[in-house]
Amino acid sequence: MKWKFWAGFGRRALSGLALAVTVAVVAVGCGVMPTEDAFSEEGPRWEAGPPGAGGVEPILATTLLRTGTQRVSFLLTSPDALVKAPQATVETSFLGEGDGTGETKTARFHLWPYAIRGAYSADLTFDRAGPWRLDISVEDGDFSGDASLTVQVAEALPVPDLGGKPPASVTKTLESEGTLKTLTTDFSPDPDLYLTTVADAIAESKPAVIVFATPAFCTSPTCGPQVDTVSELKDAYPRQANYIHVEIYDNPHEIQGDLERARLSPAVGEWKFDQAPEWFNESWTYVLNTQGQVHQKYEGFVSREELEAALLAVLGRG
Repeated sequence: MKWKFWAGFGRRALSGLALAVTVAVVAVGCGVMPTEDAFSEEGPRWEAGPPGAGGVEPILATTLLRTGTQRVSFLLTSPDALVKAPQATVETSFLGEGDGTGETKTARFHLWPYAIRGAYSADLTFDRAGPWRLDISVEDGDFSGDASLTVQVAEALPVPDLGGKPPASVTKTLESEGTLKTLTTDFSPDPDLYLTTVADAIAESKPAVIVFATPAFCTSPTCGPQVDTVSELKDAYPRQANYIHVEIYDNPHEIQGDLERARLSPAVGEWKFDQAPEWFNESWTYVLNTQGQVHQKYEGFVSREELEAALLAVLGRG
């Protein structure tokens, strides 16, 4: 059943990718709007340039950027299909007043489950806050194309960031609830992801992989079966980390397909995912080290390959 859900969603999302870029895809999956938008006066977090050579258009998955080095992820589309070249070249340049140091990096392509979609990612460094331009080019056999987008880089982020300790949220567990129906919108949930609270995971001297997601209501092209991917990682490395899914909505059993009934989980506010409407309904995945600090964070879908590399790093095996 889960395979059919994500496969069907992928076909619908892929056919509408170009339109999604035009209408600001980050707002597609918003669901119930938060009452406060802390960034409403800053304007859009990113904007795609006109289609480049080959009709290539970008979709930014990592919309929340700050100064320093961080993983940046994006999808590329062409008029015919999603671009799946093994790598892309990304050149950055600062567009604001003063000097900013640009760079040229290689972004690697990571295929998502069921081979429906995939995204590129690279570690990029922004040494100044303000507007930056990303020029992207790809070549794969007879196909070549380029695209560009402008991103807004902040001094700091409201959400938990690399090196810091996230809020010790006392999230619901199977023990506290007694049933999975009040814990997740997942159609076939993995009970192992609801055994430990976030607070206990942070306090324990053990790595943790924590995913905030709403499996039944994740609808934008930058989201995917993230909870399933975390479950797969757990099966590959059992008992070596705490694996936790935090449902975006606090009352999944009451929603019944009507998001007007939905209430955000308290942890969503504690981790500041409700600060802007384009963030809170996307998945956020965090890998914590043995000290409870953020080793890596991912906005939108992240592949098993990248998650595994982050987990092995905190296990001292990367």
